[in-house]
Amino acid sequence: MEDRTDPRRSRPRSRSTTTGPPQRPPPSFVEQATVTDPTIHDAFDDEWPECWERAAGLLEWDDPYETVLEDEDAPFYRWFTGGRLNAASNCIDRHLEAGRKTHAAIRWEGKRGERETYTYQDLAIAVDEFAAALRGLGVEEDDVVTIYLPMIPELPIAMLACARIGAPHSVVFAGLSANALATRMDAADSEYLVTCDGYYRRGDAFNQKSKADNARLSLDQEVSTVVVDRLGEDLPHVLGDSEWDYHDLRTRYAGESVEPVSRDAEDDLFVMYTSGTTGEPKGVVHTTGGYLAHAAWTTRSVLDVKPEDTYWCAADIGWITGHSYIVYGPLALGTTTVLYEGTPDYPDRDRLWEIVDRNAVDVFYTAPTAIRAFMKWGTEYPERHDLSSLRLLGTVGEPIGPRPWNWYREHVGDGETPIVDTWWQTETGSVVVSTLPGIDEMKPGAAGPPLPGIDVRVVDEDGESVDPGEPGYLTLARPWPGMARTLYDGDERYREEYWERFSDPEADEWIYFSGDTARVDEDGYLTVLGRVDDVVNVAGRRLSTVEIEGAITDVDGVAEAAVVGRSSELEGTELHAYVSTEGGVEPGEDLRRAILAGVTSTIGPIARPSEVVFTPELPKTRSGKIMRRLLEDVARDEELGDTSALRNPEVVGEIQTERQNSD
Repeated sequence: MEDRTDPRRSRPRSRSTTTGPPQRPPPSFVEQATVTDPTIHDAFDDEWPECWERAAGLLEWDDPYETVLEDEDAPFYRWFTGGRLNAASNCIDRHLEAGRKTHAAIRWEGKRGERETYTYQDLAIAVDEFAAALRGLGVEEDDVVTIYLPMIPELPIAMLACARIGAPHSVVFAGLSANALATRMDAADSEYLVTCDGYYRRGDAFNQKSKADNARLSLDQEVSTVVVDRLGEDLPHVLGDSEWDYHDLRTRYAGESVEPVSRDAEDDLFVMYTSGTTGEPKGVVHTTGGYLAHAAWTTRSVLDVKPEDTYWCAADIGWITGHSYIVYGPLALGTTTVLYEGTPDYPDRDRLWEIVDRNAVDVFYTAPTAIRAFMKWGTEYPERHDLSSLRLLGTVGEPIGPRPWNWYREHVGDGETPIVDTWWQTETGSVVVSTLPGIDEMKPGAAGPPLPGIDVRVVDEDGESVDPGEPGYLTLARPWPGMARTLYDGDERYREEYWERFSDPEADEWIYFSGDTARVDEDGYLTVLGRVDDVVNVAGRRLSTVEIEGAITDVDGVAEAAVVGRSSELEGTELHAYVSTEGGVEPGEDLRRAILAGVTSTIGPIARPSEVVFTPELPKTRSGKIMRRLLEDVARDEELGDTSALRNPEVVGEIQTERQNSD
């Protein structure tokens, strides 16, 4: 393997052919940006790992740390060892002491138009009271508390209450099934659950407690449950044994204050379950010091968030993005974070822009999936509202092509608003690849260079750096503070899944394998191509479905695309593309020819889909991810798998009909 000891290799060189021309942020943005020193990348390399003291310096420590990084037991790295702190205190108490009691901490927008504002004083009272209630139920330090709530204020309150008493939380996305909840509670040995009676789905009451009840019945351990009454008379419910009403508990412990438990920097803050290659979810463990420092630093440096801002990350707290960039990052900085319960198109397709307008949002962070939906719906929806407050836009969750990038900037921004296109994972904890908006040029379609202090390598099967512009495996060759420490179900699985493929333990060289593919250009900007598994083998060549989808969505009139493979004895593997168009664009043969020509021009004839099926929308989960598995079933004329996780299950039948009609 090549020598990887030079930290300046963190910005690899190669060519890119899939991004738009570089664009500079406007001088007005640079003048006010939180990070403007163009030497910061070199400074972090020269000072590494002590460079990360800048991130730790954004926090308040009960006891100062002694060592920035301990790597003797690599890949089980330890950050800010010897230091002690409390995450809830960093997100609440110190802002009270700084005279920000009346500053808005959370602005909640409910699905039915409800609005509620929690000042930092309000948040402190709620967290204290619920922390006292959890203790009253028997929750002790290091007990895992499972939280199964929709996007309501009680969700971050419960997270921070757990952090206050030193109990790691495990948030389970509210849209997951009873079986998924039970699996996660069983894996975490969790005996405490915070849930609700139900929530609204497109205006209809949906019973959440019944799912929680079914999950509890399948568990061996006794579970103490707190139930938030979200729906009132719309969905009456009865509390059984070992169940308590959230609001009753708050009343019982009204006025109580709980001294925050001082936690070692390496003590667990939370466990988050994510998909595993074996089919069993992985419990990714994040600890208190390194994670919180990295989340705060990237919120400030990448998202340019300031305490006086109103900031909105339009994700769900059930996923890592919501943990880092709705709760911990912005609240650690003392800013106002917006919490939204609904979907982008309910009650109308301008719902998000109404919220931006009314709250004068400064920074908006969302997913490319949502942006492509906005494109499809049309420009009239953002045009209904005053979006001039927006200073910075961000994207997260998957690669974004140049066309949606430019649409986002033009129609949501003002044509000059900078965009940060971020790459990171549940396991990285926080952003690791992105431009710094006050310093770096933007390249539509490319996430950007590694952040200062982050060492990214794009390598081939043998771990050697790939040639310029060539696809390869995305790896990280140095540890970083926000990194996961292990998996809850075992160190061995953590080591095997993330560290063994490209590492050389005998040489003490540890390389983190992300499971993603990417290419890098001559300026060190990465274009992420997708998961390693998001490939199809056509005529002996491995093609990235994400790259093909990007070529399709670059065609004028296309909003979204999903590409899957279908095996044929005669033709080998064929590519099938499912395409939805922008609002007002009629699908037809002209557009189909343009799609095929676009794929041929961008990638080559080998990537041309054998079939293009137009559909009003693609099948998506409630978190907005396209369910390609069902599209594979359609392409192969097989019986459909489970559709219960879809928010629009009816569309699969429509796609089947459309495909049959096109045959």
